[in-house]
Amino acid sequence: MDMVACTPRIPGVGETVIGTSFSTTPGGKGANQAVAAARLGYPVQMVGKVGEDAYGDPLLDGLSQSGVDVRTMGRFHGSSGLAHIFVAQNGQNSIVIVQGANADVTPAFIDEHADVIGSAGLVLCQLELPLATTLHTIELCATAGVPLMLDPAPAAPLPDSVFPNIAWFTPNETEAALYDGGGDAPEKVARQILARGVRGVALKRGAEGAYIATVDKAAWVPAFKVDAIDTVAAGDCFNGAFAVGLMRGMDPWAAARFANAAAAISVTRRGAQASLPTRAEVEAFLMKHS
Repeated sequence: MDMVACTPRIPGVGETVIGTSFSTTPGGKGANQAVAAARLGYPVQMVGKVGEDAYGDPLLDGLSQSGVDVRTMGRFHGSSGLAHIFVAQNGQNSIVIVQGANADVTPAFIDEHADVIGSAGLVLCQLELPLATTLHTIELCATAGVPLMLDPAPAAPLPDSVFPNIAWFTPNETEAALYDGGGDAPEKVARQILARGVRGVALKRGAEGAYIATVDKAAWVPAFKVDAIDTVAAGDCFNGAFAVGLMRGMDPWAAARFANAAAAISVTRRGAQASLPTRAEVEAFLMKHS
């Protein structure tokens, strides 16, 4: 659950700032990406856990109402995952994550749902779960021949053996710095990450757009210019929409344009899952910006 405080600016260390509003809204990188894909009309199943606290049922209800299949969601005897988010007037944000139920998503729990994971067309992962669980999921997908998209957020060191098992690696500019060997220009960053064995890289660069690279081709996909009021979940929106585009048979650059459109809509609205657009909204946006 995202606990969002709007503020004139992000406070510095030791500083108290008077906020302007407060709200709670369903969030979490995995859930955001699942909802993003489901609202775009693609069937999605989520494997994870929520707590047996006041937030667990609303989180599951939010997923279900957005079209996400929650039959593989478990319950944890404790708190749900929580995020404390500060959103400044310029749309920038800072976030503190409390794992809660996410910390109880173990490799053994993943194995309980290996059949669902093995039947997927594409599996999306991020690093808000225990690292051992994510690494186990990547290995499971590699064995089953299921392509996997990894959003390395929050960024953490990964063993070299993992990268060849990743179909799409989707860091933002800050996260990419941990994996690129010291590159600076996006073109160089992408080459260095591809050299580690991943099959595709989608560098998310906010207002610049996305740099999409495979071993055969690389190109910028520009962002759409909009007036942003809240960037929370924009990267998750991109990932969910990018996955949907790929699953619909788009080439990676067309899928990234589709994802940029979805993300552009999301930053004009407040909230995480509340900001994620439907397929009809994205198609209308693309028609308008053709």
